[in-house]
Formats: sequence, C-alpha cells, structure tokens
Amino acid sequence: MPPLCIHSFVHVLSHTSRNCMAYLIYTSSVQAGAQRGIQECRYQFEWDRWNCPESTLQLSTHKGFRSATRETSFVHAISAAGVMYTLTKNCSMGDFDNCGCDDSKVGQIGGRGWIWGGCSDNVDFGEEVSKQFVDALETGHDSRAAVNLHNNEAGRLAIKATMKRSCKCHGVSGSCSIQTCWLQLSDFREVGNYLKVKHDQAQKFEVDKRRVRAGNSADNRGAMADAFSTIARTELIYLEDSPDYCKKNVSLGLHGTEGRECLQGGKNLSQWEKRSCRRLCYDCGLKVEERRTETVSSCNCKFHWCCTVKCEKCTQVVTKYFCARREKNRRPPNSTRRRTRVNDG
Repeated sequence: MPPLCIHSFVHVLSHTSRNCMAYLIYTSSVQAGAQRGIQECRYQFEWDRWNCPESTLQLSTHKGFRSATRETSFVHAISAAGVMYTLTKNCSMGDFDNCGCDDSKVGQIGGRGWIWGGCSDNVDFGEEVSKQFVDALETGHDSRAAVNLHNNEAGRLAIKATMKRSCKCHGVSGSCSIQTCWLQLSDFREVGNYLKVKHDQAQKFEVDKRRVRAGNSADNRGAMADAFSTIARTELIYLEDSPDYCKKNVSLGLHGTEGRECLQGGKNLSQWEKRSCRRLCYDCGLKVEERRTETVSSCNCKFHWCCTVKCEKCTQVVTKYFCARREKNRRPPNSTRRRTRVNDG
C-alpha cells in the first residue's frame, strides 16, 4: 500500500458520486499518480530538514493533514499534480475508451508560421477526473479545507504551466514553410521543480476569525471566497507556521535530523546539496559524523569460452556523513569513525 492511500479516494467516491462505477476504471491511474507525486516530493526535499516523511502522507486518516503548513501545501499540490499527470498520460496512451487527443484547436492559427495540429495531451480530461478524486477528500467549508482545495488547484495548474510545444515542419523539400504544433506534458521533474519554487514563495493566509466560524455555513463560504479573491490560483498558501523540523516530535510524526545523511564534497553537487551538512546538522545543534564502510563486490569480469564468466573481488571504501548528537565530554580523535565490512558480491 503506497503512503498516499488510494482507499481514501475510492471510499470518498463510493459515498459522493452516483457514477462511482464509472470512475473505478481510473483508480489504478489515480494510485500511480499519487505515488508519482510522493516520489517527487521526496526527491525535492531529500536534503531538507523536512524530507516528506511518510507520517505526513497518510491520507487514509488525514492524520498528517490536520496542519496546514508550507510543507503540507506542497504535498497537496504535488499529489494533485501527480494524479492529473498520470491520468492525462494514460489517456494519451489510449488506456481509456472514453478519452483521446485534445483536438479542439486543430486547424486554428497558433502563431506566425504555425497552426495547431497533431495530438495534444488532453489535460482537460486529466484535470476533471483528478478533481473528482482528490478534491472529494475535502468535505468541510472551513479555512483549512479551502486552503487545501486551493493548493490542489495550484498543483493542477502547474501541469498546464509546464506543458511544452512540439512542432513538425511541412513544406516543399523540407523548407518548413509551415509548422503544425501540439502541446505535450513535460517531464514530471519539471513540474516538481516548478512547485518547489512555489513552495519557497508560499504566502501565509491570514483568516479573519471574526467572519469565519467553525462549521459549514453559507456565511463561511462567502467570507472565504472574498478572502481568496486576492490570491492568484497558481500560488501555494498555508495557515500555520512550520514546526521545528530539527527536533523529534512524536505527536507530529517528526523524526528530527539526528541520524540523517548529509553530503560533503563530491562532484556535480548543487549549492543546496553542498550545504546540507550545515543545514541538517550544524544549524540543528548536531555534529557531523563520518562513517566508512568497506564493500566487497565483483569486478573485472571476463567471459571465457564457453560459457562462463569469471570475476575478481574488489574492495572499495565508501565514506558517508551523518548528523549525530554532540557529546558533552570530548572524545579522542577519530573515535567517531566506524569501519564495517560488507560483502555484496
């Protein structure tokens, strides 16, 4: 069972949609899309203090979503985006009988020297079905539900914002006098990168508690509509400040950064990765502990006629770095180093 529990989607639909059976054909795509979103979340936050832990993602009970922090705004957005993306992709691949290319603009002039043609990915289909599944989880009309729905929508809009135009040339002898173009989904990593920027720029949503009360009243809906009118649909928003992710907090399902791996040196590291030890360890009052692991693996393999492969055994020492608690009494030099022998070949 993936962290983002598909049973929640199915359970909600079975109670809210008269056409539930029609939607059951999409559940495997929804499950795959939700998992895609969570995998991207973990990639984007791999070297952050909050690293998209499983406790945040348990939608079956909404345990992790009772808070409405900057981080949970990203989880809502990337999950909704993942579901929409996968549904759209499956539609384009012909997996659904009732869905095909978006040909609504075919033949229309798109710009100078090109017209709409080809087979555009049908994001409108993916968006509509995604709403039926993901937004159905929010049944309230309070500020928290409104914020969650807003971030769901921002995630779906990220799919449209990152689509790319593909074109094919036409003309005598390859002159490319005219092009036909269509829209395709970008790689989902681009969607993740786009939403990570939105997360970093997320706005705190201030609720007027005098106008918004507990419950599902029509007055609440009106007050929330007025409040959201000033916020762009593409932006992520949150209600509450984030907790201290350096420290372990069992009640919030946070593990803290003690024991987390960080990066020191290495090739092709981003500035964010290079600073991971400072961010995860030093700035959280921890030290960096070096651990060396000796691995033995097969190498220099050669094929011998006929028909065997003979390999040598090669030893390699791998050095990794982890956040560790500072000791009150200073230890002798190199006492924190550990050497173990692992045979994987």
